[in-house]
Amino acid sequence: MAKEILDVVLLFSLPASGKSETRTYMASLTPEQCVREMAMGPTLQLDDYPYVHFMHRIDDELHARGYPYLFYKGPTRPFQDDWTWATLIELLNEDYADLMQGKQHEVPSAAQLLFDRLDAAREKSQLLPVMGEIPYRIRRGAAEALEQECRKDLDARNRQAALGTKGKTIVIEAARGGVHGASFPLIPPQGYWTAFQQLSPAILEKAVVLYVWVDPTESRRKNVERGLPDGAGSILHHSVPHEVMLGQYGLDDMAYLIGESDRPDTVKVERIVQVGNRYQNKAYYLPAARFDNRVDKTTFVRKPQKEWAAADVKAIHDELSRALQTLLRVKNSLG
Repeated sequence: MAKEILDVVLLFSLPASGKSETRTYMASLTPEQCVREMAMGPTLQLDDYPYVHFMHRIDDELHARGYPYLFYKGPTRPFQDDWTWATLIELLNEDYADLMQGKQHEVPSAAQLLFDRLDAAREKSQLLPVMGEIPYRIRRGAAEALEQECRKDLDARNRQAALGTKGKTIVIEAARGGVHGASFPLIPPQGYWTAFQQLSPAILEKAVVLYVWVDPTESRRKNVERGLPDGAGSILHHSVPHEVMLGQYGLDDMAYLIGESDRPDTVKVERIVQVGNRYQNKAYYLPAARFDNRVDKTTFVRKPQKEWAAADVKAIHDELSRALQTLLRVKNSLG
């Protein structure tokens, strides 16, 4: 009999806590290791960071053409509107739907497709579309400058969608938080509570939460440590600006949400969902477990795999296996 696996793992935590390194390690495992030791199939991986990066790149190209920034207050500053965090979740919802449907996008311009997707996601998040308002000459110039990057990203998503989801685990990575010194509950759109409110019911029906646990101070230290001068587009080597780290990632509400749930080791997500032609309240209980990275177990993954030390591999492997097996146990207990 085939062993049971987790369908969707929400890999959440503060920046630089080890999410991307954990995801990279997952991808290094054999299918047999995934199933036997991690309660996972081979992974299909989604991440909202590429969209964060692309919005910066769009602002850069627009600014170079004399057009104002649309997404950020400046090249190293926060979003102009914090509800852009919800836009990122809507983009992940689309990427998840594409995986489930095996949908691939064949378009003349990957950059123009991204521009249209950003506007559509903003509208779903109750924000005004912005890319459609750019004069055509400027939009075309920005698209030409970004086409190579956007095409590489689209090709990767198309290849992944073509693999199919049967027997696989979808890993969705995101970081959320709140202002340093804030009290709970966090005020929307900050925090994971808002992310859970924006995730599609299709994801919530199957998801578990793997939280990579580090102290916010350690998150800030590692954020500086991992940054490389040319690392803005890298999931492993980008560095979040200090103003954003304090204002948006000074802490997070995962422990608070787990503590507030009326079932142990879960996050309770209450939503209004459409059933037929009616709307009704529904509660989702998402199994939640901490991958304890307060003593660093992940930084070594940034090195080439041939340089990984056996002791480091054992430390991450054992803790990751424990957390994922816990999630499967809790999921099964919920029925």
